[in-house]
Amino acid sequence: MRVTPEVAYVPLRLQTAVSTRLQLDVNRIRHVKILRRSIDARQRQVMVNLTLKVWVDETPATEDTAPVCPVYPDVSGASQAVVVGAGPAGLFAALRLIELGMRPVVLERGKSVEERGKDMARIARENVVDPDSNYCFGEGGAGAYSDGKLYTRSKKRGSVEEVLKTLVCHGASEDILVDAHPHIGTDRLPKIISALRNTIIRCGGEVCFSTRVEDLILDGNTVKGVVTSDGSTVAGPVILATGHSARDVYEMLCRRGVLLEPKGIAVGVRLEHPQQLIDRIQYHNPGGRGKYLPAAEYSMLTRVDGRGVYSFCMCPGGVIIPAATGDGQLVVNGMSPASRGGKWANSGMVVEVLPEDLEDYNDAGPLKVMRFQEDVERRFYDDADGSQNAPAQRMRDFVEGKVSASLPATSYAPGIHPARIDRLLPSFIAKRLQKGFSDFGRKSRGFLTNEAVLIGAETRTSSPVRIPRDPENLCHVAVSGLYPCGEGAGYAGGIVSAAIDGRRCAEALAACR
Repeated sequence: MRVTPEVAYVPLRLQTAVSTRLQLDVNRIRHVKILRRSIDARQRQVMVNLTLKVWVDETPATEDTAPVCPVYPDVSGASQAVVVGAGPAGLFAALRLIELGMRPVVLERGKSVEERGKDMARIARENVVDPDSNYCFGEGGAGAYSDGKLYTRSKKRGSVEEVLKTLVCHGASEDILVDAHPHIGTDRLPKIISALRNTIIRCGGEVCFSTRVEDLILDGNTVKGVVTSDGSTVAGPVILATGHSARDVYEMLCRRGVLLEPKGIAVGVRLEHPQQLIDRIQYHNPGGRGKYLPAAEYSMLTRVDGRGVYSFCMCPGGVIIPAATGDGQLVVNGMSPASRGGKWANSGMVVEVLPEDLEDYNDAGPLKVMRFQEDVERRFYDDADGSQNAPAQRMRDFVEGKVSASLPATSYAPGIHPARIDRLLPSFIAKRLQKGFSDFGRKSRGFLTNEAVLIGAETRTSSPVRIPRDPENLCHVAVSGLYPCGEGAGYAGGIVSAAIDGRRCAEALAACR
């Protein structure tokens, strides 16, 4: 059905609309279940597309209205596998290992999801970045505190559904099974992550926090386990799910002779508008989103001089956060709560960067893109005089190459200061971003405005390194017993795709033992 927002989001009105569509007495409609829901804002009248399952003259069984949760066996005495990293790839790899009868030992360099919050608050308050506990490192990975968006372009629909159902079985709203762009919210995701951890432990697995892996145990060309920062060893084949910011792990792999290759990333800024402005633009309504519609999203894409320029990780009603993982870095990201009820909308606005664009870094070999990433972050950090008070520039001023005489209010807690971001960014990125913004402004009236502010730098869009593996058979890796996994290995780009890859790596490990 295609209905107005007030029908789509009010159950009694929807039931009446269904009865009219089916030409039935409304009292015969016993239950309406929404299977898919998407908003179509292409025309002036915003509509909602729904796919529905309707029960007429009968009440649905429980299994028809709630997802069937997986049954996890007790693996206390089973053979052991090591999972390095407790982000979505690592957690879902561990759960899949349990389903397959293996005992996972999850080693996480950071703290539990409950403890991480204290360290992240210190970044904004005191400019202190704990290199093992921050917005990128810790239980749940970067996704735990960067919005909880679950949209993926993965074509493996069955795997997507399995991931979403597992999240629902651990406390997520069933809405994520329905919405075209599902979202949990930063405020709700930590409890779900905690529930995933408790399932692993309850089934006989192990989850160790503040346990940084510093080396591999190699027997010839076979990984037999890992060495942690306190000198302890943990035996077993290794799923390496460290996330896209574990630069020390990439350095270690290089030293150990593990094959790596540089991978393209995207670099730019966080762009923040008033949410009301985005609502007015996207919903074609001077009054904004009204009573029923959610905070509006946008997606922007163009090509400038042979490279993509696009929006990334759009956070309606969200905030911009400091995402550095160590000293000498100024990195920003975005997140939003489940309600998406904040005053601002932000997104990464980035330019595609390929390894061949960085000839000056060829001496760094497979780490060339990572070195470039580090240099951009250092440049913004130096402009901030060693604090997390970020460089900022109004959007139109950036396009016109002018310093901003003043800056608007912002959601970024450490604060912002006027800067020439058009000069702080490498020129090949800044010029493409300027042209891209002009293009976006032509396509979407009101988007290019000095009400919006750029805050930099956005650099952690994906891993700067790929660990090669056989796409058809994950058992075929350069070093046997090592299963590179998720975003950190260059094979995922978000919570769901990372979780899917974690499951695949667990299946490969179980099949290859």
